[in-house]
Amino acid sequence: MPAPDRVFRTAGQGETASLTVVAEMAGTTPNILVVLGPTASGKSALAMSLAQRIGVDHAEILSVDSMQVYRGMDIGTAKPTAQEQSRVRHHLIDVAEPSQTFAVAKFVELADAVIADAAQRGVTLIATGGTPLYYKALFEGLFEGPGADEQVRSRLTNRPLESLHEELTRVDPTAAARIHVNDRKRLVRALEVYELTGQPISSFQTAWTNGSSRHSAQWFGLDWEREALNRRINARVKQMIQQGWLEETRQLLARHSSLSKTAAEATGYRELIDHLEGRVSLDDAIEQIKIATRQLARRQMKWFRRFKEVRWLSGDQPIEQLLNDVAASLSPRALP
Repeated sequence: MPAPDRVFRTAGQGETASLTVVAEMAGTTPNILVVLGPTASGKSALAMSLAQRIGVDHAEILSVDSMQVYRGMDIGTAKPTAQEQSRVRHHLIDVAEPSQTFAVAKFVELADAVIADAAQRGVTLIATGGTPLYYKALFEGLFEGPGADEQVRSRLTNRPLESLHEELTRVDPTAAARIHVNDRKRLVRALEVYELTGQPISSFQTAWTNGSSRHSAQWFGLDWEREALNRRINARVKQMIQQGWLEETRQLLARHSSLSKTAAEATGYRELIDHLEGRVSLDDAIEQIKIATRQLARRQMKWFRRFKEVRWLSGDQPIEQLLNDVAASLSPRALP
């Protein structure tokens, strides 16, 4: 196999001048390129193509995905295949067992180390994935509210959802407006913070976002018309089932008995576990997965829209056009 080029490979007659400029910057301080988007938007494919265009000796991928950290959860998380990972080096994939809890603070710790190492080696990192909280914590900082109080948390957890949301609306209307009435985990945490500090969680989170960034990056996002994205999601769920997602879930349960609290949040696995344990039919489980995944995509985009640095690209373009659009937008300092 020939050695990869140090610079962007030729993209044909549509090549922009920016590619030439970037090519001439080889060897300078590396930066981070962020490629984000909702589930099934094609961000992983764009990140892979971008890494290969730069040259696989000089570009690597940092996974910003809270579920791809788990070993064995491959099909259901759309994890890069072994072949893809052999072509381009990936970071923060398969770093925990599904029986382990993996928190955002651990992700930031590991990602910071990857970024520092890449900078030392002069490698460009392409950060891609679908977990908004991970992006927020990595680039803006981690909100360190009070630690958990098990007595407070237990009492709140046993209350009806409507009651929790009503109380949060009274003490912190800003947080209540963005936390869904069915999101027990976030409702409990918001009320727990209020009880322990006397301050609404929204005030801490406003202070958390101070306009500064922990790491320099250029941001790109893939945007889709909703119905087109829904069709892609439905097709991908069907494909995952055909690839053996149900058997993968069966094997996970055989090895680990149950998934950790954080691993169990992965969209689709809970529904397949319900089927394996006889609570729903496979057809019903698949339909529930499609609905849950479409809902996830809407939540992701709502979060991603808050990142003001993102240059949004139409996701339905050919990959070569997307690559050229990225190259045309890069500042001279963005790549080695």
